[in-house]
Amino acid sequence: MPQLLFETSWEVCNKIGGIYTVLSTKAQALQELAKDATVFIGPDVWTAENPSPYFKEYKTLLRSAQSKVALPYGMSIRTGRWMIPGQPLVVLVKFDGIYAELPAIFGEMWEKFGVDSLHSYGDYSEGCAFGVASAIVIKALTEHLKADPAQTFAHFDEWTTAMGLLKLELIQPESPTLFTTHATSIGRSICGNGKPLYDYFEGYNGDQMAGELNMESKHSLEKTAAHRADCFTTVSNVTSTECTQLLDITPQVVTPNGFEDGFVPSAAKYKSQRKEARKRMLAIASALSGKELPDNSLLIATSGRNEYRNKGLDLFIDSLNSLRHSDELKHPVVAFILVPAWVNAPREGLKRRLQGEFDAALDSNFATHTLHNEDSDAIMCRLRSLGVNADDDKVTFIYIPCYLDGRDGVLDIPYYDMLPALDLTIFPSYYEPWGYTPLESIAFGVPTVSSDKAGFGQWIIDDFDPTFTCCGAEVIERNDHNYAAAADSIARKVEYIASAPADVAAAIGQAARHTASQARWQLFIAHYLNAFAVAAERRDCRLDNRK
Repeated sequence: MPQLLFETSWEVCNKIGGIYTVLSTKAQALQELAKDATVFIGPDVWTAENPSPYFKEYKTLLRSAQSKVALPYGMSIRTGRWMIPGQPLVVLVKFDGIYAELPAIFGEMWEKFGVDSLHSYGDYSEGCAFGVASAIVIKALTEHLKADPAQTFAHFDEWTTAMGLLKLELIQPESPTLFTTHATSIGRSICGNGKPLYDYFEGYNGDQMAGELNMESKHSLEKTAAHRADCFTTVSNVTSTECTQLLDITPQVVTPNGFEDGFVPSAAKYKSQRKEARKRMLAIASALSGKELPDNSLLIATSGRNEYRNKGLDLFIDSLNSLRHSDELKHPVVAFILVPAWVNAPREGLKRRLQGEFDAALDSNFATHTLHNEDSDAIMCRLRSLGVNADDDKVTFIYIPCYLDGRDGVLDIPYYDMLPALDLTIFPSYYEPWGYTPLESIAFGVPTVSSDKAGFGQWIIDDFDPTFTCCGAEVIERNDHNYAAAADSIARKVEYIASAPADVAAAIGQAARHTASQARWQLFIAHYLNAFAVAAERRDCRLDNRK
């Protein structure tokens, strides 16, 4: 464990996606190794009117660095703690002043490292400004704390911080650096553009595809950081192979994502959460669909980032659609799609029905909220085209297009408090570097279906007997030509869970929890200690080569 470790991410105290879960669950394991030796650095994108719900400010931390550290370009920092298990140290960086310096910085990055920022657009400048600001803060804090730069490690997550790694190499070269790509920008883009990733995988060239998909700048930055980092890591063997092909470098260390069981409620609380959440979810489904759904309905869900193809949302819908008239289903099935979209507001008719006005008119029988883009939202369009939720359907679809933070206006239950209500989750990803959602699911004792193209799914295949009864999870095969077979495989698994007796369902839940216990950070943190050792050794080689 380094004497001082800075880890930088856009998702520090800023919940957007899976990286937030990686860092926020890993923090406690790092704290147990060395109390307050890790300082997380995130963007200060908050205001007094919209404060971060995860950050608590303490101005005297880090030797009152907030008021005593002098920073250039009008930058400022706030010190505090991340209000998660372990409560690690956090520095939030206000980096607006960097924007005016970006032309010069981009020139420097081209001259020193060959990073092509000429074709940048969108969020590229924002990520680069934050990354560079973070590097400046790391150097300033190293000096302020009188820390040994050689024993001060800097870990940068994703391309959005990659320019910070390069900047730190220039201004504090003694510090070992680590860079983690949780998904390559070009791999995600290939899949997001509907191109077949797997049938032609060995024929793809990352640089060529970056030009074709207008991704030159992000790809150039990410690839350069991967090559320049003292230790380049990724989160699964699936993504390691992708990096080798598309970034022309194999990560030195694979650091699989763990989870903390401190997020899982006690048995008594779990039971009450399950009862409360099921009652609310069934009430919503009944009010929206106009059908009376009994208490023994099978509740199934998928969740995560709104990437229709990459996350397998298309396959989730189509596989369950095939069961709408299945004779094998002995209980009604309610399929929840818990994926944030461009949400407008809760549907007024649904709110009135939930308040007891059962004859209130509805303009949708499957979506809980209106969207700003209902005619182009892929999930809305697919469900509408299928004509779901007919009176005789055995599967009822419910689309809740919100982050489940307990304040969505309809469900109003946070995601982790909702999970116990479910009987099965399905995440049939086409492209998924790791897959936190299925790991979260089994940690809560909810059986899950993953795919062999997810890092989690590959872990299940490699380390367990991938059956519900043995590990609480099953894995489907996904490639570029077996969509129908994958949909049929999911349908059969749903039928199996739906017909499982109570004692078998309980055993499956126990198997799921046991499997999740094998992914605790206390076990997986060893991969990071290995990465720190690799970074120190390769830093020494880098400095020797400069002499």
